[in-house]
Amino acid sequence: MMQYWNHPYRIDGSGHTARADEDDHIRQMIFQVLFTAAGERVNRPDFGCGLNRMVFMPNGSALATATQFLVHGALTRWLDSVIKVEAVDVTNQDGTIVVRVVYSKLGAGQTIAVQFSSQGAS
Repeated sequence: MMQYWNHPYRIDGSGHTARADEDDHIRQMIFQVLFTAAGERVNRPDFGCGLNRMVFMPNGSALATATQFLVHGALTRWLDSVIKVEAVDVTNQDGTIVVRVVYSKLGAGQTIAVQFSSQGAS
């Protein structure tokens, strides 16, 4: 079984680099795409979709639809060699944007749903 470095990078209890399995690694990559703002990465200024900035925009169905397209497009662009995005659902609950991503790992055929918010992942 392949192991990946945990994101964010940290040292585990044994003093070694913390590791993640493949499923956690994919969730962490999705998190990075969602919460990295354009211009934040020096060598990839167009990486990410900057989900956090959406919290301050006027809430409504137009924003939810635009955010769905933004998230779907960013995930497809940056992670298309790892996952196939099946669906993206965006809701705004009390000023917190909640994004539910349904995807399948390429080569595995397994469909997985994960939920993210401006508060973190669940």
